Amino acid sequence: MKIAAYGIQINYELSGQEGAPVVMLSHSLGSSLAMWNPQIATLEPHFRVLRYDMRGHGGSDAPEGAYSLEQLGNDAVGLLDALAIQKVHWVGLSIGGMIGQSIALNHGPRLQSLVLCDTSAMIPAEAQPILQERIATAREQGLAPLVQGTLERWFTPDYLRRNPPEVERIRQLFLATPVAGYIGCSEAIGHLNYLDRLPEIKTPALIMVGRDDPGTPVAASEAIQARLANSRLVILPSASHLSNVEQAQAFNQNLMAFLTAH
Repeated sequence: MKIAAYGIQINYELSGQEGAPVVMLSHSLGSSLAMWNPQIATLEPHFRVLRYDMRGHGGSDAPEGAYSLEQLGNDAVGLLDALAIQKVHWVGLSIGGMIGQSIALNHGPRLQSLVLCDTSAMIPAEAQPILQERIATAREQGLAPLVQGTLERWFTPDYLRRNPPEVERIRQLFLATPVAGYIGCSEAIGHLNYLDRLPEIKTPALIMVGRDDPGTPVAASEAIQARLANSRLVILPSASHLSNVEQAQAFNQNLMAFLTAH
């Protein structure tokens, strides 16, 4: 379904238990709400589940130009306002976790809890040239030249070898991403700098990361956990960046334990 929120049309799905607490799922760069398919059957019997395509992705509008994390956070809050939802458990992976930090800092009362998965609170200087190179490639050649390297960061070699159907599903999500949306969200990531502000966040938080994640490594999650007073860190073995897909069972067990406790 689509709804107007914060000046754009946002595509979303709302499922699960009527009247139950709402869990809101925010996906990675170059993906869509379908990234969360491995979590839906676990969450729906217990929660109202809201997943959406962020600006520039899936079925949501993809305006040209650079986006900001504050803008992406406002999109999500605008979606909640349009649906008359006051408070959610936020679950964000990669840029979805960065958006979660933005909401926690700027719209804290809207969050019941905060789950930050395979994400970071700042972009180190040495990563900026890599990010800018990907933006330039996308602008000049589209996303096809980026897809193989992306999949190799998102999954371990063993998973890539053993699970071709699921890898192909994620490949198609990446290739279906509008170029303008990929570039706009990449620009937002390039300005990520929340690390020093994290102690302002008092929301209960779970941080999960794949042990083998090269893009947002364990050290980035440890830096977040050290600055969030009310938080715990879970490191998922044999998982890379899309830990919710690669180790769905362990991811879901830890997620459900945290959500039911809060």
